[in-house]
Amino acid sequence: MARTFLIFLMTITLTTSLFADALSSILESKKIRVCIWPEYYGISYIDPRTQELIGIDIDLAKEFAKELGVNVAFKESSFASLIKDITTKNCDIAMFAIGHTEERKKYLSLTTPHLASDVYAISSKSNRRINVWEDIDKAGVVVAVAKGTYHVSLMQKSLKNAQLLIVDSLHAREQEVEAGRADVFMSDYPFGIRMVEEKEWAKLIKPTSVFHMMPYGWAIAQNEPALLEKVESFIAAIKHDGRLLSAAKQHHLEPIVLSE
Repeated sequence: MARTFLIFLMTITLTTSLFADALSSILESKKIRVCIWPEYYGISYIDPRTQELIGIDIDLAKEFAKELGVNVAFKESSFASLIKDITTKNCDIAMFAIGHTEERKKYLSLTTPHLASDVYAISSKSNRRINVWEDIDKAGVVVAVAKGTYHVSLMQKSLKNAQLLIVDSLHAREQEVEAGRADVFMSDYPFGIRMVEEKEWAKLIKPTSVFHMMPYGWAIAQNEPALLEKVESFIAAIKHDGRLLSAAKQHHLEPIVLSE
């Protein structure tokens, strides 16, 4: 009888933990699992010299964990695996400037944005065909985009004359342009700044007018109202008290911060 009762209690405990809401699980385990893409300069980036994780969303993840009174565990993700990582509960929240796309909204709860960036292009200094934004959509030009990013569908709709090249990774975009197999690759402000700072061969092509402004926030699983409310309260607070703007300045992202 005692053994049967013990098994019953263990079953109840296991069932409860499986169906516990995300916020309760975070508070109970004293740990929040944060998905990041560790190659996103200014956002969630591993410094190759120090191997330290740096960026605005790294700082804000630590700040959020501090407010919850829990530890933070960073887990590697990417734009290609984002939806899977959240829906399979590989992490509790993704914090690496998640663009608000219609596809992601089908599967994820996206938070109020704290950043917004237009699209930028990266070309090679040795490429004489691409000097201004209007040079991009011309016959014979090859435009590289990375699978899993919103640039794929955006450029599929936008390009009328240039050839679109979809590659498997963000690093492959750089390789295609550096090797001359593509003329430009499409990116955003944080990644564009990184390229011109770190790559001698790279040049930044800015749109002459707003091309496609994309709001960035964070992502959690759908049907997690308690966690979503907690995250939204945190975003409102850091916008109001200046912590968001301070973090943006530290990582040179003032031009894209949404502090109001």
